[in-house]
Amino acid sequence: MAKAAKKKPLPDVADLNKAQAKVEHRRLALELEAHDKRYYQDDAPSIADAEYDALRQRFNAIEKRFPDLVTSDSPSQKVGSAPSGRFRKVRHALPMLSLDNALAEQDVIDFAGRIERFLKLPDNNIDFSAEPKIDGLSMSLRYEGGELVTAATRGDGAEGEDVTANIRTLEDVPQKLKGRKIPDICEVRGEVYMTKKAFLALNERQKAAGDTVFANPRNSAAGSLRQKDPSITASRPLGFFAYAWGEMSALPEQTQTGMIHWFERCGFKTNPLTKLCHSVEELLAFHRRIEEQRAELDYDIDGVVYKVDRIGWQERLGFVSRTPRWAIAHKFPAERAMTVLRDIEIQVGRTGSFTPVGKLEPVGVGGVIVQNVTLHNEDYIKGVGNKDEVLREGRDIRIGDTVVIQRAGDVIPQVVDVMIDKRPKGAREFHFPKKCPCPLHTDVVREETATGEEGSRARCSGEFACPYQKIEHLKLFVSRRAFDIDGLGEKQLQYFFDEGWVQEPADIFTLAKRNNRLKLEEIEGYGETSVRNLFAAIESRRRISLERFIYALGMRHVGETTALALARGYGSWQAFHEAGLKVAKGDEEAIADMDALDQIGDTVIKAVAAYFGESHNRGVVERLVKELEEILDAERPKSSSAIAGKTVVFTGSLEKMTRDEAKAMAERLGAKAAGSVSKKTDYVVAGPGAGSKLAEAQKHGVTVLTEDEWLKLVAG
Repeated sequence: MAKAAKKKPLPDVADLNKAQAKVEHRRLALELEAHDKRYYQDDAPSIADAEYDALRQRFNAIEKRFPDLVTSDSPSQKVGSAPSGRFRKVRHALPMLSLDNALAEQDVIDFAGRIERFLKLPDNNIDFSAEPKIDGLSMSLRYEGGELVTAATRGDGAEGEDVTANIRTLEDVPQKLKGRKIPDICEVRGEVYMTKKAFLALNERQKAAGDTVFANPRNSAAGSLRQKDPSITASRPLGFFAYAWGEMSALPEQTQTGMIHWFERCGFKTNPLTKLCHSVEELLAFHRRIEEQRAELDYDIDGVVYKVDRIGWQERLGFVSRTPRWAIAHKFPAERAMTVLRDIEIQVGRTGSFTPVGKLEPVGVGGVIVQNVTLHNEDYIKGVGNKDEVLREGRDIRIGDTVVIQRAGDVIPQVVDVMIDKRPKGAREFHFPKKCPCPLHTDVVREETATGEEGSRARCSGEFACPYQKIEHLKLFVSRRAFDIDGLGEKQLQYFFDEGWVQEPADIFTLAKRNNRLKLEEIEGYGETSVRNLFAAIESRRRISLERFIYALGMRHVGETTALALARGYGSWQAFHEAGLKVAKGDEEAIADMDALDQIGDTVIKAVAAYFGESHNRGVVERLVKELEEILDAERPKSSSAIAGKTVVFTGSLEKMTRDEAKAMAERLGAKAAGSVSKKTDYVVAGPGAGSKLAEAQKHGVTVLTEDEWLKLVAG
């Protein structure tokens, strides 16, 4: 086969004669079908999306110029040449009903018992089919004379949406049924799904294109199938498992498992894990085994479905309300799953903290595909909690272990247990690094707790000389809550950092000045317009509010809320900067003033002192400030009240409002609500139970008010 580099340029479609077009049309059809199979069925595309799009566009152009080349099996007909428009409604000949759920093993035992009593059969004399419950989109496919005529979603069970044009693009759905014994009318039902591998690859493409990123494979499959343009569905890797039926003019088999095999003979994919079980004990054993294998499956499941195998008994059992008596879904625990821990990596955060991250075999948990899990710290991996309590009965976590992971709401998933009985011989203990993985290889130290004892969190001692911390600081600096520089996302920033163009915040503001040498517009992904927009975005951030600026500095323990408290407390950059330098030198008065601010305590004061006490940081700040036009003073509520500009401390139990309400009132009227008393405090509002703060007020001669006196003062 000739290499791509040796291919001659193809002639324009407009220059092709009929004979040439026919040859080209056939070649392209075969090539597109081969690529479609690798992309949709094998999940192993061999060309880039752009290259595939070029082939498809050329093929469509030939058919447009020579319409008599279009055939029923043409790739263009699989996709559909135009959007299908609004979906029409389809009424199901037989309703598509939902299943009852079993959440515990006793529910399954009760389910089998009800069937035995209904059918008046002796114990353990019923065969059941058991199959993984695919977490996808239910679909009904209607065939007449063996040909696919309609595909409809379940909808409300009685009526669904017509998605026939979209379903025709799926490789797993035969357009014509194979084999013998094909009923004149045949409705095959099953699940449209997306593999985990395909889902992750799709999201990467969506992210790269700036399009919507899907939450999970089920949503992705549903959204892909409901596209009004079938070509979009065709571009999404969807699969289909057949497992049930609707209207049938004749039933080719007499058992559930027999029908599954018949679906296979007709050309459908069925789940290879489907099993015939002869007792409740076998059902429960199957459920446990599937839950263990769940992480290894390349599709998302949320339980196991059990069905009475004999169709005659299914018909006798019938339905209760809208659910069949003869089937039930045995769900897995809602937010937990078992999977295999493939590796452990260390992530170095902005403040140098080390976070071990477990790399998992992808698994669905609570509707989300999970690949990474936090392992918190060295002690957690060993089975020890923050307060030296024993975790997981002391079981450590090793690479290769089968682990139980849990996800609650939007909380980062974590390992809650280790299946020791499944630990392979080759499972490896994880040894926490003693040196930072950065090029400096600086020592790793354990943080101290508030009591001066060794804590559980490890961090790099290299501070801002560590390149990992440098890049994380830069990411924070450009983030939405800090300088919010449009067009300078993490990928672009990482590239600029790796190239040595941006090593500290001030470098961002000199990019335009240095562009004669850098030539950003020549970098892949950039152009003159995007570079011009980037420089404009940077220029617009030369004026910034004080609280954003303080947050953007990336001091440890100084988040958005703390940055706002510091900004309001000092009012201007000059005042805060001077205070920071004094605190770093141990100035007791400056420390006391900072401690008096509301929401500011010893931890933050130490962090500010450490930051401004380091010469490298001071240089970074000075160079940055020189590049800015203005750091805007903190906004102060405009007020002519008696307390405007005053510092107020609240202590004791307030009876007519909460402490937070009182602080908010003070700030609204132009005062500063502080957390401790100093000689600069103007008022202390003392309620019942006031203690040390009241004593401090008396010591410094600060005016003390009762709650009623305070309310009278602010009312005047």
